[in-house]
Amino acid sequence: MQVTQRAEAEAASRPPTAQKQAAKTGTLRRLLMRPEMGAVAGAVGVWLFFALTAGGRGFLTLRGTANYLEVAAQFGILAIAVALLMIGGEFDLSIGSMIGACGIIFALLSANFGWNVWMAMLASLAFAILLGIFNGALVLTTGLPSFIVTLGTLLMIRGVTVGTTRLVTGRTVVSGLGDLPGYDAIRDVFASKLTIGNAGFSIAILWWLVIAALATWVLLRTPFGNWIYGVGGNPQAARNVGVPINLVKIVLFIGTAVAAWLVAMIQVLGARSADVVRGTGTEFTAIIAAVIGGVLLTGGYGSAVGAVFGALIFGMVRQGIVFLGIDPGWEDAVLGAMLVIAVLVNRYVRHRALGVRE
Repeated sequence: MQVTQRAEAEAASRPPTAQKQAAKTGTLRRLLMRPEMGAVAGAVGVWLFFALTAGGRGFLTLRGTANYLEVAAQFGILAIAVALLMIGGEFDLSIGSMIGACGIIFALLSANFGWNVWMAMLASLAFAILLGIFNGALVLTTGLPSFIVTLGTLLMIRGVTVGTTRLVTGRTVVSGLGDLPGYDAIRDVFASKLTIGNAGFSIAILWWLVIAALATWVLLRTPFGNWIYGVGGNPQAARNVGVPINLVKIVLFIGTAVAAWLVAMIQVLGARSADVVRGTGTEFTAIIAAVIGGVLLTGGYGSAVGAVFGALIFGMVRQGIVFLGIDPGWEDAVLGAMLVIAVLVNRYVRHRALGVRE
């Protein structure tokens, strides 16, 4: 009590200018400590770059905006789920093969076996949920790193998907979904476009924003969000205070699986076909977007908002390269450089914020 009173007395005795400066410093520190600040600044910088270099080539038009937002939305849905899992201290590399598998399950059941499209959709969702439970349970029971476990399931799922599809159809692509009864209705939910001006904005953007809002609310306003940070930051301390660590991690693995299923439905219904290789490499793109958004690879720190801006950066870069007429082969080089820069910037910002004294 005496220490508190002494601190209050010292604060009151400071000159008004010093008090204002201390308040500004405290606000700056809190702002810099937000995990998404680096991604927000990066998104602004990337937009300005392409606005200046490709603005006259379509980047600033409504169609250009719709294009990069659609790309960002699909990767953003994955990045948000991956970010929550990474905050919880785990990785899921199987989401890329899950996209292909969920799409193929839906297409085979509806196009080849005559299932109602809504029942086929629910069957693919059930597969994703079971796979998420399997990944989480395997990580928890074996104690193996989730990076290794989900890398194994990625390869297994992709191999089974390719083998099964070839066995049933003789090919690796299932087409003709647009002719199925009920296709238009289910497409309206997952792959329709909202016309604004002369551009069609994918409904995936709406899915992305709703998921981002829900994830942010969970992280900041619910006990489960505190559990996620606790499990990723200090599992032993979380266990000591009664946090159900196993439940939290399994739910997070289910979240990444369901996100992969949603992206699969968006892509399959948009393209009117399913392909076994669809989703290849997206697991790494989602992790990159999450890291660019300020999520630490070590867990316990990050935000859903940061993942949103990380995905937005990716969408702008992918489409911006196209608008500039640059060979798309350079895309991976740009993303790799962005990943390294993002890690360095996030570490620098955190160290600066921690070093600021009020």
